Amino acid sequence: MGPVAALVRTDVILYFSNRRALAVTLAAPILLAAFFGAALGGPSTKVSRVPVAVVDRDASPVSKAIVAAMRSDASFDVREAAEPEATRLVREGKVRAAVVVPVGFGEEAPKAVFNPVARKPEIGILYDPSQSMTLALVKGLLAQYVMKEVSRAAFDPKVGGDTVAKVRRDVAARTGMDSARRADLLALLDSIARVQAREASAGTPKAPGSAGLAMPFETRETQVAGSRDRRYNGYAHAFAGMGVQFVLFMGIELGVGLLLMRRMGLWKRLRAAPLSRAALLGSRVASGTVIAAALFSAIYGAAIAFFGVRVDGSAIGFAAIVLAFALLTSTFGLLIAALGRTPEATRGLAVLATLLLVMLGGAWVPTFIFPEWLQAVTVFVPTRWAVDGLEAMTWRGLGLEAAWAPVASMLAVSALFALVSVRFFAWEE
Repeated sequence: MGPVAALVRTDVILYFSNRRALAVTLAAPILLAAFFGAALGGPSTKVSRVPVAVVDRDASPVSKAIVAAMRSDASFDVREAAEPEATRLVREGKVRAAVVVPVGFGEEAPKAVFNPVARKPEIGILYDPSQSMTLALVKGLLAQYVMKEVSRAAFDPKVGGDTVAKVRRDVAARTGMDSARRADLLALLDSIARVQAREASAGTPKAPGSAGLAMPFETRETQVAGSRDRRYNGYAHAFAGMGVQFVLFMGIELGVGLLLMRRMGLWKRLRAAPLSRAALLGSRVASGTVIAAALFSAIYGAAIAFFGVRVDGSAIGFAAIVLAFALLTSTFGLLIAALGRTPEATRGLAVLATLLLVMLGGAWVPTFIFPEWLQAVTVFVPTRWAVDGLEAMTWRGLGLEAAWAPVASMLAVSALFALVSVRFFAWEE
């Protein structure tokens, strides 16, 4: 066995011989990934209902119908409450938003359908600023139900009473309106009144909720993942992120370990052997790569065995990304040792650098929620390529060609780290 291979074998044996430290190293990313995976939805089976409070200050047939429609929607978990209680629920985080229907809504809203200058009643929405994405959902679904029930009140005399007649009187008495526009609007209102009268005289029974304007389309949701018979598993992203984070932490320990070896004078002794600077440091890179790849494999082994994560893409691509990231981790540790002066000072800076790499790489939350300018910056962060590559090979189910860009990017950064480390590594403290 050559001297470099002997050094690699020694490093690997020493690392895995500390069983307690190894158990903690493996348990931490698995437990955190399990937590984040559950928070991200886990193996998704159905959409979680959004808790929403509703304050019906109007209590008219229109507002009651809107509240009933919201209750029947699978997207909402509706709680009716008074306005002070609803505000408290939002403030305490017990509901994501509160909808406040004002007094007079049932009378004023149908008039506003035909009268563009009429006062439009305002529905208040109190929302949790930490859940701002909920606001768009509430506004969208609320618009659907309000449009249906308000138009129902406007067109159905049994619901809206003489709304059409009142609007017609307002239009006829309004001054300053273009005569042609007034005539067209009056004709429209007259035709609606004739339809109402015909239906009332015919006495045709109507199905509940059949009157009123409805959305002219429906949606069919289909998840597009790696396999048609498999749904998105939130654990896939969580294990990619937490695996990247904690394997990088191992790289920190590798770099600090080199600084401790330098402090104890071990590098002086090793340099007495007929080995070049590149060979000595290369043995540490090789051993670090082996250890990082083994840790990553064990983490994903737990993800596959217990959390339903699957490699739906290329297995060869997945292995290549794991090995490329393992090499990146090892050279990152070497870079820490080359640029650091003391173990104590270097550890804190290395942890900060690692956390920045992890955050920008999308290990904690997906990068698509970042601001646009920050998304552009993360293209230059190697951890993003690692996370995106692992997702491409797991739940996205992409082929081997999708692995080349992440692997090439990580290898290029690894080469840069290695060159800088060999150039600037100090053998003595």
